Amino acid sequence: MYRKMVGQFLLCVVLILAFFFPAFAGEPTEVIRKTTDKIIAIVQDPALQGPEKKSERDRLIRAAAEKIFDKEEMSRRTLARHWRKRTPQEKEEFMELFEDLLEKTYIDRVEGYSGEKVLYQGERVEGNYALVKVDIMTKQETKIPVLYRLKKKQKGWLVYDLSIEGVSLINNYRTQFNSIIMRSSFKGLIKKLKAKVGREN
Repeated sequence: MYRKMVGQFLLCVVLILAFFFPAFAGEPTEVIRKTTDKIIAIVQDPALQGPEKKSERDRLIRAAAEKIFDKEEMSRRTLARHWRKRTPQEKEEFMELFEDLLEKTYIDRVEGYSGEKVLYQGERVEGNYALVKVDIMTKQETKIPVLYRLKKKQKGWLVYDLSIEGVSLINNYRTQFNSIIMRSSFKGLIKKLKAKVGREN
């Protein structure tokens, strides 16, 4: 009887700890944490402040972000059924333009950083796939949930999608791009992407 009560007590303790404390930070979380810390350090670096330092600041942010984002996986998932129809040259051109678009969007968001707290709430790993849950706490104490989806490749854990407040980046672009392709063509999409990232010529 005593042994059974001790066992039940220990089980309760484990459940309470699991409920109130975030999951142990594994490798996927550390990938996100290290990159986030590096980018925040770049944004806050006094030596990189001012309009005249923007190009250098953007270059450093881009270099840090490139290491954790899987541009081929993101491109394939974004184009979905249209991906298979593309030639190797078309795939490469799309990947470059989509990468430019993502970096531009990402840098614009990062440039607006003003001391928000980044809270790592846990991760879930299933084989070669992982989810990393993060909360961004604004100065007004508003919580913005962010969910990173990663896949393990030869180079390590790479991000292939992220959701902000439940909205998937990849799903959002997939809907937009599919609409453009269906109304116009793949070439029409490429033309719009070039205009968006400033590569019209």
